[in-house]
Amino acid sequence: MSDITHRIHGVAGDHVAPDWPPITRSEVDDLLRGYAVSGAIHGIEWHSPRPLSAACLVRTETATLFVKRHHRRVRTVATLSEEHRFIAHQRAMGIPVPRVMCDRNGNSVAAMGAWVYEVHEAATGIDLYRDVFSWSPLANVGHAFTAGRMLATMHDAATDYVAPQRNTHILVARCDLIAAPDPIAALQAQLPDRPGLAAYLNERDWIADLRRALAPWHGHAQPRISREPRLWTHGDWHVSNLFWSGDRDDASVAAVLDFGLAAETFALFDLATAIERNAIAWLQLEQPDAPRVDIALALIEGYRQQRRLDADDIHLLADILPIVHVDFALSEVEYFHGITASSSDADVAYTAFLLGHIAWFDTPPGQALLQAIRALAG
Repeated sequence: MSDITHRIHGVAGDHVAPDWPPITRSEVDDLLRGYAVSGAIHGIEWHSPRPLSAACLVRTETATLFVKRHHRRVRTVATLSEEHRFIAHQRAMGIPVPRVMCDRNGNSVAAMGAWVYEVHEAATGIDLYRDVFSWSPLANVGHAFTAGRMLATMHDAATDYVAPQRNTHILVARCDLIAAPDPIAALQAQLPDRPGLAAYLNERDWIADLRRALAPWHGHAQPRISREPRLWTHGDWHVSNLFWSGDRDDASVAAVLDFGLAAETFALFDLATAIERNAIAWLQLEQPDAPRVDIALALIEGYRQQRRLDADDIHLLADILPIVHVDFALSEVEYFHGITASSSDADVAYTAFLLGHIAWFDTPPGQALLQAIRALAG
């Protein structure tokens, strides 16, 4: 596949030219010389349409490998290794996560020039949602139930994982701001170390924007958020990051992928993120069925089949859902403005994602979704 023909998922639900050049065959050859790969490399089978990095499937004589490449300004060897240690723990606890391969020196991250690379064994199962946009709602209630149950299983497996918080804010689903008593002050304290985000925000009345957006939600939820047990979480629980045993409604999850957004947050944060990712058609909010209440409820029911949720948990889940994306949305603003220099994408992340998603929950469809969740508290 050439650089000219390859397209990725854009922020508006379209297909656009990639920010990062696709991985080439010569690049793969150079990279895999450092790994104990048996058999000859036959070529690249597929380039991922996902944005924010470059990834592909590489076919060798004996296996298929998943290769992912990041720019050093997005992930360093150290920050990518943080993800890999969490993956290793989850695998050790029996979660079906593809193994991250180490090179001949025992390193799970390879650095070449401006890039860092990771190589994974291919996932088992069927990639049913390979071409689905991340902001597309799931239509299969059975898969939503199963995805919720697997998320709870993964949270159980993570309860004894202890590691420092991620050493980056860029493209990581953290909860620092919504957990802070004063999110404006917390963000102001971060900005000296986040020049790309600071430069963007300095051009806007962001303090008034954020204060106005958070006012209906944050003060009520924050005291309870602060009491939640901290837990390393996936951060991007969308069905496109799961492989399946088949396409039937009762299919099981065969593999869990993409821990790129993982961070230390709390369990309800991850479940709220799963609802936000899978149960709302953010790119088609004008449609009457934009909120898939059935999908949201199935995710929760699947989750609490494995991991108990009491009435207080359900109410907190509904209360954080409108603001669960705040830290990640700002990290996307930082990425688009400070790294890819795309002012239009940064504007979408700030206006449509950060502010727009919060505002939607104050509309009748958004309120209906929250009420349906609260009703599960009995």
